[in-house]
Formats: sequence, C-alpha cells, structure tokens
Amino acid sequence: MCGRYTSITPVEELAGYFGVEEVVADDLGPRYNVAPTDAIYAVARRGDGLRLGALRWGLVPPWADDVRVGARLINARAESVADKPAFRQAFARRRCLLPADGFYEWQRAEAASSGQPWYVRRGDGQPLALAGLWETWRPQGRDEDRVVSATIVTTVANRTLAPIHHRMPVVLAADAWPFWLDPANHDIDALLRLLVPAPEDMLSPVAVKPLVNRVTNDGPALVEAITRQGTTQG
Repeated sequence: MCGRYTSITPVEELAGYFGVEEVVADDLGPRYNVAPTDAIYAVARRGDGLRLGALRWGLVPPWADDVRVGARLINARAESVADKPAFRQAFARRRCLLPADGFYEWQRAEAASSGQPWYVRRGDGQPLALAGLWETWRPQGRDEDRVVSATIVTTVANRTLAPIHHRMPVVLAADAWPFWLDPANHDIDALLRLLVPAPEDMLSPVAVKPLVNRVTNDGPALVEAITRQGTTQG
C-alpha cells in the first residue's frame, strides 16, 4: 500500500533527471503530503521522446460511471495487475513513471489506532521512480471534460520495510525505464519480472510524527525523524 508520498524536487530538475524532452506540467511546488485525487507528476513516452505531465492520483478506468472510482484505485497490486479489469489495458499499453522524493507507510501499533507513520526515501537522496499506469476517462464521451489519472504499482515489501508494512511501491531502476515506458513492448512476462521489491540497501526509513495523517498538513516537519520517545532527532 502506498497512500501518501512527497513531491519536493522542482519540475525542471525532474525533467533533467528523467531525460524528459517535453514538460507539459506547471511546477506544483514542494509537497510533503501528496494524497489520493491530488495532481501528481508522471513521465510517459510520447512518440520518440519522454513527456512530463500532471495527472490525477487514482486511476479511473474508461468504463467507470463516475470519476470518484479513482479514489479506490490509487494502487495496483503487481500480482494481479496484468489480469484485473481496472488495470489490464493500462498495464499493456499505458505505463509511466511517477517521480517521488519519498513515501509513507504505517506500522501497526496496539497503542495507536492509526499506527506509527514512517517516511521512506532513498539513502542517496535521489528521486524515486515509482512504477505507474495511466488512463484517460471521458464522461459520456465529452473530450473537454476528460480526466487523465494514474495508479502506483505495489509489490511485497523487502526485508528493510517488512517490519513496518507488508507492501511497498515498485521502484524501478534507471536501466529499466526504457523497457517499462515503451508502449510497443507487449512482453507481459518480462514486464512482470520488473515488479519486484527494491534492493534492501536502497531505502532509508525513519519514524515521523503523525502529522501526515491529516491531509491538510504540509511542510518539512512531516518528514522530520523522531526518536522512540517522540522527540525530533537532531
């Protein structure tokens, strides 16, 4: 499960990092509490180049009756993504990368009803390339009201994150990006082999205050590490 993440790196820097030729998204500014239905950055192939745009988080299938369906489809499980009707066509033809600076997971705790939030980022500070799928939805065929949305593909947690949560987003290595993004690539078995847990030494999780639990909260305080006693680490 990945239900919140951070998007801090400016759009111009993301374009350089991912080798994007065309940017069609405004800079959304630094956000420390990206939530479902928010606008999110996505990198996808268009023609011979890469485009960086802004999509709605929560995939809305073309056959959906209402855009609100997307709020329940923020994640796609790697184990069923090739077969589940909501994701099957997008997995075959509309794959993308969702840039993130880190993501949150919640560790179950008997003493806390909502669990202990942890913030997870790369140890080297580089952006994460989350495996994503995108789709276009048009209400009753009205193209002017179309919604372009995306979902994050998740897999089982690696040994670093397993004590916190049993699922994690798929983080794709740079050498897998061209293969994943190529819409002409229909090798389903090979694509599925990319959907594996990140290496144990890639990610660095830290416990944080429950500020992230409220969607209206934002800012650097959300990712400040705390000690077991709840004080901020220096």
